[in-house]
Amino acid sequence: MADALHGKRVAILAADGVERVELQEPRKAVEDAGARTELISLRTGRIQAMDADITPSGTFEVDREVAYADVDDYDALIVPGGTANPDRLRAAPAAVEFVRGFVDAGKPVAAICHGPWILVEADAVRDRTLTSFPSIRTDIRNAGGTVVDEEVVTDHAITTSRNPDDLPAFCARIVTEFART
Repeated sequence: MADALHGKRVAILAADGVERVELQEPRKAVEDAGARTELISLRTGRIQAMDADITPSGTFEVDREVAYADVDDYDALIVPGGTANPDRLRAAPAAVEFVRGFVDAGKPVAAICHGPWILVEADAVRDRTLTSFPSIRTDIRNAGGTVVDEEVVTDHAITTSRNPDDLPAFCARIVTEFART
């Protein structure tokens, strides 16, 4: 699988409060498979990562502000979790439109933990089956989605996972799904 994503460009949408491991591990998986990644955020500079939503855990350099990012420049999208990260993203119209653009184009989107919150905001969960961190499952149901308690689920180009414990399955699945594009 070392070259499964050769030539692919993957956007990673994250903001302050991102769960470090949920950004770092999927990024490594797709890069190890040959993809190039760009970290997209609400502003340029660096974003603060966290461990378990509580402990600051380093920063990541942003490659592009979401207001200036174009869906056409990417083959797939990853949205990591952490509670604050997707909460900030879903309050930003440019971030919501960016996600909606991937969904409308049928491009693969992967979201883990609280990441599906922005999928709810982008009206992208209706009539789809997803999994997520337990505390946002009601939001997914209220937005017309079906929730299951599985480590990884893919439905109509959207792959979701529950939490950092599921990262091995999530990372393997997104490499497979992203390679199909």
